[in-house]
Amino acid sequence: MPINCIIVDDDESAISHLRIFISQIPFLNLITFYQSPSEALSAIETQDIQLIFMDINMPDMNGMELAKMLQAMHGINAPRVIFISGHEKFALEGYKVNALDYLLKPVMYEEFLKACYKAKTYFAEKEKPVTHADSYVINEFIFLKVEYEMVRVYLKDILYLEGFKDYVKVYLTGNNGYLKALTTMKGLEEKLPVNGFIRVHRSFIVSVDKIDAITKNTIKIGKIIIPVTEQFKDGFRKFAHQWF
Repeated sequence: MPINCIIVDDDESAISHLRIFISQIPFLNLITFYQSPSEALSAIETQDIQLIFMDINMPDMNGMELAKMLQAMHGINAPRVIFISGHEKFALEGYKVNALDYLLKPVMYEEFLKACYKAKTYFAEKEKPVTHADSYVINEFIFLKVEYEMVRVYLKDILYLEGFKDYVKVYLTGNNGYLKALTTMKGLEEKLPVNGFIRVHRSFIVSVDKIDAITKNTIKIGKIIIPVTEQFKDGFRKFAHQWF
């Protein structure tokens, strides 16, 4: 099924540029475009929009504010966003609103196409039925087998996961500590949203929107420093390339 998308950008030349790109990608269905985020917000509430190609610096309301508003209103069901901006400084903030990608202007077609295929993969994964004996995802939460119970854990509350031989520690925000889930890292990794979590170590998976700082070889979440090992450096480099 085609992905219904819109463009939100106050620059007419940028809109024209993106419309040409979108017209060359058969799995994208461009509904329309808007030069004002507030106008786009009204339309999103009445139309089936799945994907937004959006600038950040705009009058009235900026793109980041619109993305945060949509996330607050619709949670995991909010339209996904690919930011297209002339400024690198918003990249990390973009991931904190669960953006699918962040492209810098002027956007080359190859970069744009890669971002679109990332969106295609995301929506295809979202439609797959989930079956697993130890854990499964329903909308914004996941059920984990903890001792003799299936415990519900909201994805937004997960900081990071640490794997051991026969179980996984799921560290949570606030004063909730961690849960000891009777599953494997591989089994749990397969059930987590690919856009929201990244594996950086044989024993660690981190929540993207909980990352406070990164270097070329580490990730910092609060006071915790998590190493990135050689096995997972390629995937981490693609993620970190947004800032280096």
